[in-house]
Amino acid sequence: MENNISDQTTEVVSARCECCGLTEECTDEYIKRVRDHYSGLWICGLCSEAVKDEIARSNKEIKDEEALNRHMSFCKKFKNLSPPKNPTEELICALKQLLMRSIDSPRSSPVAKPGNNNMIRSRSCRPALDSGFLETS
Repeated sequence: MENNISDQTTEVVSARCECCGLTEECTDEYIKRVRDHYSGLWICGLCSEAVKDEIARSNKEIKDEEALNRHMSFCKKFKNLSPPKNPTEELICALKQLLMRSIDSPRSSPVAKPGNNNMIRSRSCRPALDSGFLETS
């Protein structure tokens, strides 16, 4: 039995997402299918998933077009944000705050149950941090 496989190669082109601006390499056929689904707009796979998530998270039933508009609005707002002046310092500060919060109110361990002989912290590490005994930089 002989296979009739076409020797045609499918041309791959770059397509730019209308939401986030990401560029993906796609076939013309795929680009057409996406545009048909999203009212003539081409959106990347990530934004497509975000639109699906927007539909799932909505309190009321919304259509693809409304979810796409919400996601595009979010992307537009995000793009308009200016980058931080010192991103490394801001990241370090954010992580420091996160660590300080976790020290102040540790989450209970799923293994730790009342009455078990688990180790319990007898006092906070916070005074050592505040006194400078432990360096945070």
